[in-house]
Amino acid sequence: MVRIGHLEIAQSLHDFVETSLTPDSGVTAADFWSALEAVVAEMGPRNTALLARRDELQGQIDAYLVAARGHHDHTDYLDFLREIGYLEDAPVDVSVATSKVDSEIAGTAGAQLVVPLDNARYALNAANARWGSLYDALYGTDVITDEDGADAGSGYNPVRGAKVIAWARAFLDSHAPLVDGSHTDATGYAVVDGALQVSLGATATVLADPGQFVGHAGDAADPSNIVLRKHGLHADIRIDRADTIGKDDPAGIADIDLESAISSIMDCEDSVSAVDADDKVVVYGNWLGLMKGDLVSTFRKGGESVERRLNSDRVYTAADGSELVLPGRACMLVRNVGHHLTTDAVTMDGEPIHETILDCFVTALAGKHDLLGNSAFRNSRAGSIYIVKPKMHGADEVAWAVDLFGRVEAALGLEPTTLKMGIMDEERRTSLNLAAAIDQARERVVFINTGFLDRTGDEIHTDMEAGPMLKKGDMKGATWLLAYEDANVDTGLAAGMQNRAQIGKGMWAKPSEMAEMLAAKASHPQSGATCAWVPSPTAATLHSTHYFDTNVAARQEEIHDRAPRSIDDLTTIPLLCGELTEADIQTELDNNCQSILGYVVRWVGQGVGCSTVPDIDDVGLMEDLATLRISSQHVANWLHHGLVDETQVREAMQRMALAVDAQNADDSAYEPMAPHYEASIPFQAALALVLDGRFQKNGYTEAILRDHRRRQKAAHAG
Repeated sequence: MVRIGHLEIAQSLHDFVETSLTPDSGVTAADFWSALEAVVAEMGPRNTALLARRDELQGQIDAYLVAARGHHDHTDYLDFLREIGYLEDAPVDVSVATSKVDSEIAGTAGAQLVVPLDNARYALNAANARWGSLYDALYGTDVITDEDGADAGSGYNPVRGAKVIAWARAFLDSHAPLVDGSHTDATGYAVVDGALQVSLGATATVLADPGQFVGHAGDAADPSNIVLRKHGLHADIRIDRADTIGKDDPAGIADIDLESAISSIMDCEDSVSAVDADDKVVVYGNWLGLMKGDLVSTFRKGGESVERRLNSDRVYTAADGSELVLPGRACMLVRNVGHHLTTDAVTMDGEPIHETILDCFVTALAGKHDLLGNSAFRNSRAGSIYIVKPKMHGADEVAWAVDLFGRVEAALGLEPTTLKMGIMDEERRTSLNLAAAIDQARERVVFINTGFLDRTGDEIHTDMEAGPMLKKGDMKGATWLLAYEDANVDTGLAAGMQNRAQIGKGMWAKPSEMAEMLAAKASHPQSGATCAWVPSPTAATLHSTHYFDTNVAARQEEIHDRAPRSIDDLTTIPLLCGELTEADIQTELDNNCQSILGYVVRWVGQGVGCSTVPDIDDVGLMEDLATLRISSQHVANWLHHGLVDETQVREAMQRMALAVDAQNADDSAYEPMAPHYEASIPFQAALALVLDGRFQKNGYTEAILRDHRRRQKAAHAG
């Protein structure tokens, strides 16, 4: 450790700040550490008090629910929540006043990609997912069926390719229709006097809405690219008659690139396994590399070495002959960790500091490099740094974060309100007081969203003492959840977030089930949300088609004045109704245990914080700490109320460990949990998450995971 003032700093972090983060930032390393010490001394005790307030409220709710068990009166419950200050009166006339917000955040509706920031390759993929190949997204997924000889196989299948082309031409007909005929019959595209002309054999036609043509590349008479626009999104028709696909296409179309992930969240939190200074330096280094534009990832693919860097912007000739530049990268936000975590990467007088303070200092200063022009690229053209704040409980914690942002700006030489805030509406106390939370951050807020999994985990934990909860799968139809999804959008619109900030929806958790995603996720823009999370660049491209389908701004106008959902609905406790059979109980327990083990064995065993985990039926599900929280809290709830006992839980865990071991048998780095369960650190972590789940603050999983991951690393180091 390196001692500076009252701080003790891990050597790797100290060296990163000295040699990578501060040079060319306008902030010296000495000033950085001095400012961090001052802010930790000032803000740390306030955060500690806020965390103690969480515990106080939970204790009061526990006691109330125990006393009311069996004769719950909902009106009395709401009065009690108001009495203890858990439920606050909503402020009048909340009005968002955020300025200097990029159009990708303020105005353009589209897919949002979220990736773990400890993986440079994934981070670059997410940044570059601003544009995606529609042909590839269709060909490589189940959106195109295998019927009639259209299986993907190992090489190119022209039957499948024909289906892809037909789907894509139908997309063009739907979103850029012609006055006459169909894009299916096009034999050529040309730009004549600033307008798009489409040849249909012996005849020619134009777009029904000529304004949709915004630019081209190459010779106007024989362009290589045609750019169309709808709802603020662009489609780039790539023409190449020498291409494998284009040579057989009557119009020479080789592909259609869609503007896909308009924004991306680089995650330091739920999808990352970072338990010490060395892990954090990897996370911080990747964010700095993105902001300075020099992040590189080299990997093997198909037997060849591949190097990945940030994509450049796309340059075209506009319809009026001027230059048209479209961003080549998603607008990037960074998600810091929650307020409840501490880190010994930096200690103060021997005590770990609040990790969210360190995250804010480092990610903000990294973002300053972007604003100073220390990169060949530009993330924020409006001059902002976007930081998403997770797991805040209520308006007081948002106010603390606002003050933290102000202190960091002053310390790092940033203009006031440069740091913009994303408020994740994923904790129950925030949901019930969302208007007040937005009001506290009205000059900074650029993002709110719903997060079903964390929100459900907090729902179960908060009302743990009320009784056994619904089966996990049934939560999606629960009264509180439907009200929560609507209330988030309504509250954002009422606060004036339209054309100022993103209103988001949660993740699609089945990366391989793209046909199902296309059917289901169309509801997100229809709900009035301007963005929704996707797990991959391919999913971003496919989900972008929903934003071509739906004019979100118009949809927001339609629902702006609808009647808001009641506080009664928002606070309806999702208690189990009726009796379950023993078989139902066992199936639910097995599903949860398998899910927990499948994720934890990688988090603890391999340091992988986000991965596609096969469920009990071998369907791949993208898992992170939010999915773990709901599964572990659900079993803890049923255990507490006697639907299952500890013996059943242990038996299910051991049986599911065998299944998870089998699912990972092809992973050479995998260490089986069975049959030496007592010696398996990942297995013991999974068991502790359930057996001790009721006693984990707010049902969070990090304390147990981090402890066991450190033990695992120490065991391997020894």
